[in-house]
Amino acid sequence: MSLQGNPYGCHRVLKPAGVLPQPALKISNDMNRIWDNEILVDVDILNIDSASFTQIKEQAGGDSGKIGEIILSIIERAGKMKNPVTGSGGMFIGTVRTIGEKLKGQIDLEEGDKIASLVSLSLTPLKIDRILEIKKDIDQVIIKGQAILFETGLYARLPEDIPPSLSLAVLDVCGAPAQVARMVKSGDTVVIIGAGGKSGILCSYEAKRRAGVCGKVIGIDYSEECLDRLRSLDLCDHVVKLDAGNAVSCYEAISELTEGDMADLVINNVNIPTTEMGSILMTKDRGMVYFFSMSTSFTKAALGAEGVGKDIDMIVGNGYARHHAQIALNILRESPEIRTLYEKLYS
Repeated sequence: MSLQGNPYGCHRVLKPAGVLPQPALKISNDMNRIWDNEILVDVDILNIDSASFTQIKEQAGGDSGKIGEIILSIIERAGKMKNPVTGSGGMFIGTVRTIGEKLKGQIDLEEGDKIASLVSLSLTPLKIDRILEIKKDIDQVIIKGQAILFETGLYARLPEDIPPSLSLAVLDVCGAPAQVARMVKSGDTVVIIGAGGKSGILCSYEAKRRAGVCGKVIGIDYSEECLDRLRSLDLCDHVVKLDAGNAVSCYEAISELTEGDMADLVINNVNIPTTEMGSILMTKDRGMVYFFSMSTSFTKAALGAEGVGKDIDMIVGNGYARHHAQIALNILRESPEIRTLYEKLYS
């Protein structure tokens, strides 16, 4: 008799009772019992959320062995890869092993398909048998293990024209460019914080396309390497070196570039804290800030905007948007320059 599961995976929650898998302190990662609405996947690669991996790497002093130990201890304690400091997870790629009886014939998957998860590891039952390699420069962990996708879990088949590791890196942040595509209007002034990073470059591409010739895209980063990437890709009208944690310098620089008008939209992609006020001060009244960063303190953002009298909309970075996987992967197909760069960095 098959085990009947809850659509959202609540049947896997061990504590506390009555919550969903993401906020749960511990979920079951028993891979020997598969419910009727679950998908069992043999996992090859984890792409750890940037904020989470940065925190773990700092905690481990950059030592790969210690990074692995921390990751294993988190999963042993929680049954999932939810960083207790950042609260974030990441995603995986793997091969479908078993599809629950309820889902067979109801979803566009077959056993043996290669997929990427599009839901956070912070809610995904995960078991690691062995860590094979830790790629510190791209936040990826090569493993032998298994994971569960629930009935409502999102996934994407891996494309044949893009290598798996590169697909995973792009799909990990695919919500950001999709949201930018929705929000940017022709003629907008858009500021992108962390514009030279993985999600930032994709956002810059979409912002430039949507803002058009009458708009303006301003890319902000602190790393010289990231700034050089931005300049080489020619995605931004202005490329500026700024510390996003220094709110006053951010305000002054954008005020000068916009002749005091400030930005219609600010996209925050960085993986470090204390960038809330910089984002807020760069935004014009009735403008919008989109916090894609998992390092954001929404208490600081809300109270900070109130404290400086900024009447702006602040959007929580939802990692899901309809067709977000296709939008992100198509950027690689449309832009040979971005694809060449990402192949060098993430393949």
